[in-house]
Amino acid sequence: MSWYNEAIFYHIYPLGLTGAPKHNDYSAPVSRLNTLLPWIDHIKEIGCTALYIGPLFESVGHGYETTDYKKLDSRLGTNEDLKNFVEACHEKGIKVIFDGVFNHTGRDFFAFKDIQQNREHSRYLNWYCNVNFGGNNEYNDGFSYENWGGYNLLVKLNQRNPEVQNYICDVIRFWVSEFDVDGIRLDAADVLDFDFMRALRRTAAEVKEDFWLMGEVIHGDYSRWVNGETLHSVTNYALHKALYSGHNDHNYFEIAHTVKYLQNMGNLDLYNFVDNHDVERIYTKLSNKALFAPVHVLLYTLPGIPSIYYGSEFGIEGKKEKFSDDSLRPALNLEDYADAVQKNPCTALIAALGKVRQHTPALSYGSYAELQLTNRQFAFARDLDGVRVIVTVNNDDNAAGMNLPAGNCAEYIGTLTGQKVSVQGGCINVTVAANSGEIWVPAGEMPEYTPIKTEIPTKTAKAEEKIAEPVSIQSETPVQDVNLAAAETATAKAEEQQPEKTAENHTSEAAAVPEEPVKTVTVDPNKSPEDMTVEELQQAILAKMANNGPVTDQMKKTVYDNIWHDSLVNWFKSFR
Repeated sequence: MSWYNEAIFYHIYPLGLTGAPKHNDYSAPVSRLNTLLPWIDHIKEIGCTALYIGPLFESVGHGYETTDYKKLDSRLGTNEDLKNFVEACHEKGIKVIFDGVFNHTGRDFFAFKDIQQNREHSRYLNWYCNVNFGGNNEYNDGFSYENWGGYNLLVKLNQRNPEVQNYICDVIRFWVSEFDVDGIRLDAADVLDFDFMRALRRTAAEVKEDFWLMGEVIHGDYSRWVNGETLHSVTNYALHKALYSGHNDHNYFEIAHTVKYLQNMGNLDLYNFVDNHDVERIYTKLSNKALFAPVHVLLYTLPGIPSIYYGSEFGIEGKKEKFSDDSLRPALNLEDYADAVQKNPCTALIAALGKVRQHTPALSYGSYAELQLTNRQFAFARDLDGVRVIVTVNNDDNAAGMNLPAGNCAEYIGTLTGQKVSVQGGCINVTVAANSGEIWVPAGEMPEYTPIKTEIPTKTAKAEEKIAEPVSIQSETPVQDVNLAAAETATAKAEEQQPEKTAENHTSEAAAVPEEPVKTVTVDPNKSPEDMTVEELQQAILAKMANNGPVTDQMKKTVYDNIWHDSLVNWFKSFR
């Protein structure tokens, strides 16, 4: 097994966390990255073993319009600063992965600047997609080109050009030789060319043992990207959505159904998260803040690799705005959260879960088996080498009892509370506190834990308020009983981009799936995928699926949820 199979990730958006200027004037470097050095000890203290940090390299604005892949953004410092930062992480046993923005570049990238200067005679003309000197754009270049997401600030690279492939692969080699990076998160992986990703995978195998490639994918059958030829993992947006809406709607069926749906894709080690730099903070999303606890118990125990976005371990707010993501990417001073592990119930929980995860191999490698499921209670097992670990969560305002089939041992212990229960008749009878969760392990299989106890803040508060001031430690209330303030439910990135496809409340004993659209779309077989509309591509993909076997409602939902043209084109081509 590899390091990433057991990893617990911490995610930093460095331009935001360091308070860097929004615009890069390419002036002398300012070593803001060095202000993040104290965060390394914090990352280790809360039990994280890997860091995803990015974007890092020279750009003009938010970081995803790269202008130089081999130079740390001037607003963050120098290459030497980055080299020292990664080295400091490695000294603490923390692996590091960078953001790889390889689908597009910024307009200040050398190849695009050459096209602006030399036009039809530029040797880099074929480095980009569909450069057309019969067109124009808002920058008055006198030519048009393909972009990402409708933004001409982001110029789409021609990933089928061998020169572009070789250049990006050389960038990866440079990052390993210069900074000793351990992997890459590929931005916009759902629109990357599959042959290009295969080239990246070959390079990954060449540059470093266990070099990890993880891709940003919103929708689709994740096995198209996660396999032996392309990527090791992708972002698990399906589970992200289920975790917050399943709790807000008191519907554990949605979460359990999503887990089964993902399991049907194969044994994929997906990158699990409850928030990131593109979606609202989980603390803002939850209608009842007490649900922070069961949400994170599931994040750390369901199949996949858990990740915490910087600041969310403190329970901070972050509401997505129409024209800005600044509130999702704030500057934070670590000194403001001193002793958070001891005094902040959210941080205490995350640190406890990190410790449990590190000492419980079944949570990284074990099989998954559903044990009990209602709208408000959910239990499952992770089994490995004869050891059964049992996870219980409760989204109700009252405690709930569960009778669950146990492993071959005499006694179980709750790792978060220290509660011990005997196995009787092959089962354990446990009580799960209101709005909480617990991880039960065979007694003797785990180190003894001192339960983390916290005072419970008030359950209601204004939506705009942040978590209460640090709370004092009490002796009678376990960590998973944390009841935090209530606030409005918010929607995530994917749902905001496609509100008409957002799942509504789920109250039945199966996750709801949308009906197939009434509109009939006829697909012209002579059309190229690039010329098809989104609706035509969706129908064409469903037809391809039907050739391979029955098409379920969930498969239809996955197709109709994907409204990104480039992603659908790649999906359609993958059937060939």
